[in-house]
Amino acid sequence: MSNARVGQGFDIHRFSDDPNRSLVLGGVAFEGPGLEGHSDADVVAHAVADALLGAAGLGDIGDHFPDTDPQWKGVDSMVLLSQVGTLVREAGWSIGNVDCSVVCEMPKLAPQRAAMQANLSEACGAPVSVKGRRAEGLGALGRREGIACWAVAVISKE
Repeated sequence: MSNARVGQGFDIHRFSDDPNRSLVLGGVAFEGPGLEGHSDADVVAHAVADALLGAAGLGDIGDHFPDTDPQWKGVDSMVLLSQVGTLVREAGWSIGNVDCSVVCEMPKLAPQRAAMQANLSEACGAPVSVKGRRAEGLGALGRREGIACWAVAVISKE
């Protein structure tokens, strides 16, 4: 019997009308409009966190960092992801890896992919890969109304 578990994470945020809001993905600042959210709205970090929490059976990001709690207002999502990595390890799990697919028409992720992967990997303490995908003009994501991310994590116990 295997001691490995898999978790899936998903997050989506619409673009903000606030010109002062920064666009942060995988802990990297990008040019362009920011995303709406209680924290910095980093959809990539949030999907990674949910994948890890789900794999470990520890609920979801909203359980640990509710958007009704003022202490998380504007927080750097790398801080949240680092705390999630600690929670998963404290529960006796080792993080194998996390794989992400980010769906957006803009910005182009490829020039910053290595930096995103390094930030996410450092924050959760395990390898994280990031892939960019376009929605090819279909639906809300294709109309450039927001950004979504799907993530899958593998964890194990020795």
